[in-house]
This record gives sequence, structure tokens and C-alpha cells, in this order.
Amino acid sequence: MRRFEGVRCLVTGAADGIGRATARRLVDEGARVLACDIDETGLRDLPEAATLVLDVAASDAGAVAAEAIARHLGGLDVLVNNAGIADGAPLADLTDALWRRVMAVNLDSVLRLSRACAPLLVTAAQERGRGRIVNVGSVMSERAATGMAAYTASKHAVAGLSKVLALELGGCGVTVNYVQPGAIVTGITRHVFEADHTFRDFWIGKAALGRLGRPEDVAAAIAFLASPDADFVTGHGLVVDGGAMQSP
Repeated sequence: MRRFEGVRCLVTGAADGIGRATARRLVDEGARVLACDIDETGLRDLPEAATLVLDVAASDAGAVAAEAIARHLGGLDVLVNNAGIADGAPLADLTDALWRRVMAVNLDSVLRLSRACAPLLVTAAQERGRGRIVNVGSVMSERAATGMAAYTASKHAVAGLSKVLALELGGCGVTVNYVQPGAIVTGITRHVFEADHTFRDFWIGKAALGRLGRPEDVAAAIAFLASPDADFVTGHGLVVDGGAMQSP
């Protein structure tokens, strides 16, 4: 399929995992992609995309991204806010610094980049018929896990922010949705699954499809929400977990 022929896309956290799979999926379908990440080395694996080394948690991240969009893409049709971290600690050990860092990457960056890119997306929706924001939440956008207060709170907030943005931008033709990945093998999680086979087998057994997820599984869902097939879908959280959350 070539659903994204000539479509201009920004993908954050693109050096590995879900972000890299999403950037490649969009490129394969014809998109012009600006891939952003703090990991310059990882971005070298995406020669087919323009790249930007960016700390999305920085206060000027939105302005820097907007400048790079103008330079590399000349406008924007799709914003994928994927960058995230999964640091955690039980309440007694949860420092203010850890809390602020998780919120800065997982939540503040979504706000800043969405705010900076919204005018470009509105213009795209009005002139080209497509303006999309797809945020990456988690199954923890609806549930909770011990020792993961900062992560869980940030992903709940991503869901809430996505819904508000959908309401605010819908009148301009821009849709805003979020995906909710389950147990996906990425650079963040791979070492955990490899080190703890009991944990790995738990999630495999919990999934109705009997396996862990791949970044490509989530990339396919993001591509759907960014495509014309999802023109009438907004404010929605799409769970991509192989059916794991349906199990008791």
C-alpha cells in the first residue's frame, strides 16, 4: 500500500523500537519522514528519513522541531509523539527528580510538540485534507502497576491530553488519537524479558494470541490512525496488546 505518498510526518523516539518501526512503515508507504531522537547513533539506521537529534524533554523542543520541519519537510501532515521512558520506583524510593524526568519525556514533550505543530497540522488539514496527531500511551493509560507511579500517571495523562486535543482541534479537521501498547519487545523492554523468563512467559500466557508484541504491530496501528482509513476516528485509544488485557 502507498497510503502516505508525499505525506509529511514527524516521528519522535525514532532511533529504536516502536518509533523506528513506525518511521520505516511510513517511509515504505511513501511518506516523507523526519525522524527525531536523542540517540544520534540509532538514527543512523534510518538513512531513508531526514533525521533530527532532539531531546524532546527540553523546553525549546517544540521550536526546534518546528524549525526542522520547515527545513526538511516544508509543512506537516502527521505528528507521532512516541518518545518515552519507563523508569519506575516504589513510592518510598520515588524521587522528585525521577518523577519530573518521566513526566518531562512522556507528557510534557507531547504537549510542547503538539502545541508547536498544531498550526502546521491545521493548515495541512485545510489544504491537503489530512492533519493527524497519534500519541503513544500504554495499557497503563487505563490500568496500574506497582512501582510504576510516574510512568502510569504519565500515560494516563497522555490519554487525557489526547482526548482534549481531539476536542480542540477537531473543528479544524485534525484528528488526535493514541495507541495503547501492551507487552512489546523494544530496546526499553528487551533486557527485562531476556533476564526474567518468568515475567516473559507470564505476558506470553496472558496474551490471547500467545506471544509478545513486536514494534511492527504497534507501527501498523499508528499507520492506520494516521491514514485516510481513520478519517472519522478521533479521541480514541487503540489497544495493541494481543488480547492480554482481556485475561483476568
